[in-house]
Amino acid sequence: MINGLLAVVCLLAAGFCFYKFQTANGGTAYMIGGIVLAILMAVFGVMFLSGRVNKTEDIHITE
Repeated sequence: MINGLLAVVCLLAAGFCFYKFQTANGGTAYMIGGIVLAILMAVFGVMFLSGRVNKTEDIHITE
Protein backbone atom coordinates (compact mmCIF):
# COMPACT_ATOMS: atom_id res chain seq x y z
CA MET A 1 0.00 0.00 0.00
CA ILE A 2 2.85 2.37 0.76
CA ASN A 3 4.29 1.82 -2.73
CA GLY A 4 1.06 3.03 -4.30
CA LEU A 5 1.06 6.12 -2.12
CA LEU A 6 4.70 6.83 -2.97
CA ALA A 7 3.92 6.44 -6.68
CA VAL A 8 1.16 9.04 -6.44
CA VAL A 9 3.38 11.43 -4.48
CA CYS A 10 6.17 11.03 -7.05
CA LEU A 11 3.65 11.64 -9.85
CA LEU A 12 2.51 14.89 -8.27
CA ALA A 13 6.07 16.01 -7.51
CA ALA A 14 7.25 15.18 -11.05
CA GLY A 15 4.32 17.12 -12.49
CA PHE A 16 5.24 20.09 -10.32
CA CYS A 17 8.89 19.89 -11.38
CA PHE A 18 8.00 19.74 -15.07
CA TYR A 19 5.60 22.67 -14.61
CA LYS A 20 8.30 24.74 -12.89
CA PHE A 21 10.74 23.82 -15.67
CA GLN A 22 8.34 25.16 -18.31
CA THR A 23 7.93 28.53 -16.59
CA ALA A 24 10.11 31.46 -17.53
CA ASN A 25 12.56 31.05 -14.64
CA GLY A 26 12.74 27.26 -14.68
CA GLY A 27 16.23 25.77 -14.44
CA THR A 28 17.72 22.46 -15.39
CA ALA A 29 17.51 21.29 -11.77
CA TYR A 30 13.72 21.09 -12.15
CA MET A 31 14.10 19.06 -15.34
CA ILE A 32 16.51 16.60 -13.73
CA GLY A 33 14.32 16.36 -10.62
CA GLY A 34 11.26 15.73 -12.76
CA ILE A 35 12.97 12.94 -14.69
CA VAL A 36 14.22 11.28 -11.50
CA LEU A 37 10.79 11.52 -9.90
CA ALA A 38 9.11 10.12 -13.03
CA ILE A 39 11.46 7.12 -12.95
CA LEU A 40 10.77 6.63 -9.23
CA MET A 41 7.04 6.86 -9.91
CA ALA A 42 7.34 4.06 -12.47
CA VAL A 43 9.39 1.90 -10.09
CA PHE A 44 6.98 2.37 -7.18
CA GLY A 45 4.02 1.75 -9.48
CA VAL A 46 5.47 -1.53 -10.70
CA MET A 47 6.25 -2.58 -7.13
CA PHE A 48 2.68 -1.73 -6.09
CA LEU A 49 1.09 -3.65 -8.95
CA SER A 50 3.38 -6.67 -8.63
CA GLY A 51 2.55 -6.98 -4.96
CA ARG A 52 -1.16 -7.21 -5.74
CA VAL A 53 -0.77 -10.33 -7.86
CA ASN A 54 -1.83 -13.45 -5.98
CA LYS A 55 1.07 -15.86 -6.36
CA THR A 56 -0.19 -18.59 -4.02
CA GLU A 57 -3.31 -19.72 -5.90
CA ASP A 58 -3.05 -21.86 -8.98
CA ILE A 59 -5.48 -20.99 -11.73
CA HIS A 60 -6.57 -23.87 -13.92
CA ILE A 61 -6.57 -23.31 -17.67
CA THR A 62 -10.31 -24.03 -17.91
CA GLU A 63 -11.27 -21.30 -15.41
